[in-house]
Amino acid sequence: MKRLLFIFGFIFLSQSSSAQVTIHKMLHVGYVYQNQSFAELGGRLLFLNNDDFIYRVGASALVGSTNSKFAILPKLQGDILINTERNVDVFHSYYFLAGAEATSKYIAPKIGASLFGIIDLTGGYAFPFSGQTVKGKELKGFNLNFTINLPLTMLHDLLN
Repeated sequence: MKRLLFIFGFIFLSQSSSAQVTIHKMLHVGYVYQNQSFAELGGRLLFLNNDDFIYRVGASALVGSTNSKFAILPKLQGDILINTERNVDVFHSYYFLAGAEATSKYIAPKIGASLFGIIDLTGGYAFPFSGQTVKGKELKGFNLNFTINLPLTMLHDLLN
């Protein structure tokens, strides 16, 4: 986990040294499949220097039922969204997404796509920490995430 944070920090600092970085706060909700179905609710910070490379870090909670028992897992995540096409506004609406997520039970690298940076579809593979289970079930293997990101400025404008 420390190595992952170091890598994201290094990339972020190397990109941000030449220009002003804008930070946007986001709320995100979604669905996570990790040998079990979970709902996800959390917050993210989006770091934007230009719209070619977008960095996001966030924290959330996975909520679900495991072996007929209620379970909540904290989750940390980091993503990089990439699209370097120039002078093509319609084709610049989607981004390649690469990142990683970690809970108290597993760590999962992931890749996927994002539409406008708002709708994400990612997949990956979870590697469980030794002996860690949720209500007796080990969370390992294929990982699927569908997330909707809501910028707080957009929510503020809609409510006023």
